[in-house]
Amino acid sequence: MSRTVEVQVLLPRDTSKPRPTVYMLDGRSANPTSNNWTDMGHADRFFEDKDVNVVLTVGGPASFYTDWKKPDPVLGTNMWDTFLARELPPLIDAKFKGNGRNAVMGVSMGAEAAMMLSIRHPQLYTAIAAHSGCFSMGTDLGQAQARAVIATYQGEPDNMFGAQDDPAWLDHDVTLHAEALRGKTIYMSVGSGVPGIHDVPGEPDVDVATAISFGGPLEAATNACTRRLTDRLRALGIPVTADFRATGTHSWPYWADELVQSWPVVAGALGV
Repeated sequence: MSRTVEVQVLLPRDTSKPRPTVYMLDGRSANPTSNNWTDMGHADRFFEDKDVNVVLTVGGPASFYTDWKKPDPVLGTNMWDTFLARELPPLIDAKFKGNGRNAVMGVSMGAEAAMMLSIRHPQLYTAIAAHSGCFSMGTDLGQAQARAVIATYQGEPDNMFGAQDDPAWLDHDVTLHAEALRGKTIYMSVGSGVPGIHDVPGEPDVDVATAISFGGPLEAATNACTRRLTDRLRALGIPVTADFRATGTHSWPYWADELVQSWPVVAGALGV
């Protein structure tokens, strides 16, 4: 990507034996110096006693962690698919005794990216956990959503997958290519957009006013996205664990909860 790319790695207590690796993708506002999974999802505390490597991306805001057709004047050169799926896993396995069994987790933009990576590299991931994402990049609504995310960081959406009619948008449509997920352990979650237990004054890691006014409608939209992919998977006879919460906005306290909720499903697939 024409630069040194940092990732952060959490190691288990016992590093003497090979173990699986969990890759964790951030949301739209990916921080240039850290990852919100630790800053607000408290993944460092959660995984402290788990027998896995945990790899956290650093940076890549509004990138969808994918390979862009062109460098962007604002967002730079984004070749995250190549980096995350081809270059990084052999390095992690060699340096940190990865056993070749991998899971990928993501929230919001990172949830869509986790699914896109999984359909494009079906042999790489055993399990996927996707929280509050949209998964139909090739539809008018899905493309509009992706373009809006990129625009919030002043990026040029055409630099990612090309003009509106470029087939690359369809190539990255998870719902369209859901068959590639067969054989994977899949966990999906989303709230309804209705304020819930974390949308109250004094809640850490959330601006309640923003969560309700912005995160509420956004979560309602991702609820429809998640239901669409869930219905598609079930129509294909592909098992999926889906948690459709009756309440909850598009905010980190709910994703921190979902890390805990989803782990038994993911851990079972990884054999830990």
